[in-house]
Amino acid sequence: MTARRTAAGIALTGIAPLVLTALTATPAVAHGSMTDPVSRISACFAEGPEHPKSAACKAMVAAGGTQALYDWNGVRDGNAGGQSKKRIPDGKLCSANGPEYKGLDLPRADWPSTKLKAGSHTFRYKATAPHRGSFELYITKDGYDPTKPLKWSDLEAKPFAKVTNPKLTSGDYVFSGKVPAKSGRHLIYSIWQRSDSPEAFYTCSDVVFGKGGGTGKGAAASAPAASAPSDQQIAAEADKSTIDHMHHGSHGAHGGAQAAGDTGKASDAAAGNAAHPNGGAAKEVDPKQAGAQQTAGSHLAETGGDSSTGPIAVGGAAVLALGASVLFASARRKAAWQRG
Repeated sequence: MTARRTAAGIALTGIAPLVLTALTATPAVAHGSMTDPVSRISACFAEGPEHPKSAACKAMVAAGGTQALYDWNGVRDGNAGGQSKKRIPDGKLCSANGPEYKGLDLPRADWPSTKLKAGSHTFRYKATAPHRGSFELYITKDGYDPTKPLKWSDLEAKPFAKVTNPKLTSGDYVFSGKVPAKSGRHLIYSIWQRSDSPEAFYTCSDVVFGKGGGTGKGAAASAPAASAPSDQQIAAEADKSTIDHMHHGSHGAHGGAQAAGDTGKASDAAAGNAAHPNGGAAKEVDPKQAGAQQTAGSHLAETGGDSSTGPIAVGGAAVLALGASVLFASARRKAAWQRG
């Protein structure tokens, strides 16, 4: 074997661990929630995770704890792949089958709600980590009973609104849809399926058609009005979240559990949000422009990485190049010494 081949072999051997390190350094992400009409988790987060005001939000905390509210933007399935109806069982639609969000599935008629009317409506979705993808909005059928667990069959068969890659404005996805005529209390269910990953995000938004909240099956006149969290609140509470709003947190298939060895997220999130007053919402980047992502291949799809992980991949490439040059030079010197 020539000295050049020996050097190349040594260099590649040294590169292998660095390649693995670069690929496994890409964290999973969590991305946002509907704010118009206000989703259940957004409404409860806005009330305050430690001391929510409404009976429904208090019950949610009692069922699953306060952390789910600090992680308000993480209701997701990392491996949905367009198969949401197959992967999420009846009765667990609002939590996306995530145990940490089980309080969202509580069947009750007093969840904070948004007044809505039929016709054109502008929807808003707070995106703390934007990505290309499509939104589908479903509404419950006539006769919907909020005091019973939500099933897929409770939703209309087809979405009443569907949009691909909507406009991102000040950290919100903004798009229009035509709301069908309904009466009394209903629920709007959103599915945000990414196009660059199997990952999908879900929200349940309680809405009321007509005057007050006391009309319609299972309605409750005492249900409070829902309010969305402000950008200031999102930024202020970011340090208590296990989700890094700007640089992405580390979550499992449904979000929530911190990955082993992942530290320092809270300080990074706080720093990111301080620089981004809209709650840390990042600027969306077309994943086609992020060639580094393709290098990581399926790993990024599994974890939910996107073009924003580009700097990580590029940084890793720089490390690899530097390491290779050092190892190659060392091997050449060793070969020259052996010839001498």
